[in-house]
Amino acid sequence: MIRFIKGDITKITDVDAIVNAANRTLLGGGGVDGAIHRAAGKGLRVECFKLHGCKTGNAKITKGYNLPCKYVIHTVGPIYSGAESDETDLYNCYYNSLLLAKENDVHSIAFPGISTGVYGYPKEAAAKTALNAINTWLSDNSDYDIKVTKVNFSQNDYEVYQ
Repeated sequence: MIRFIKGDITKITDVDAIVNAANRTLLGGGGVDGAIHRAAGKGLRVECFKLHGCKTGNAKITKGYNLPCKYVIHTVGPIYSGAESDETDLYNCYYNSLLLAKENDVHSIAFPGISTGVYGYPKEAAAKTALNAINTWLSDNSDYDIKVTKVNFSQNDYEVYQ
């Protein structure tokens, strides 16, 4: 089951992990990435530096530092080009984040929109891919208890997922 809420992912208090729509360096940027880094504090950047970046579609995990969650799972979405690989990479962001959550005994996770800001992925298409990836993972891992929350910052984004 997926819960949908409108709000600020950095203030979600009832999840073990939040997902960061990161850039390849993992060292912070704009949008949700910058907000997560600012809210978490300097320790997040220091730990991310030691991870030596992340490839598109993959995911890496850090502590949550000053955030109200135990972990941050960083995933790098595709910069939208219209190529078939965009959908595959975006799908992998969600699926691999959930795999990493399971590997780290995370039982509740919150996702922002990945690649729908400055990376330009059309929101409706991104929502379909995100929900497909999450639902497929939940089906593939039906023996694992995890609560998934999709957090949308704007009302418009929230409505896309409805």
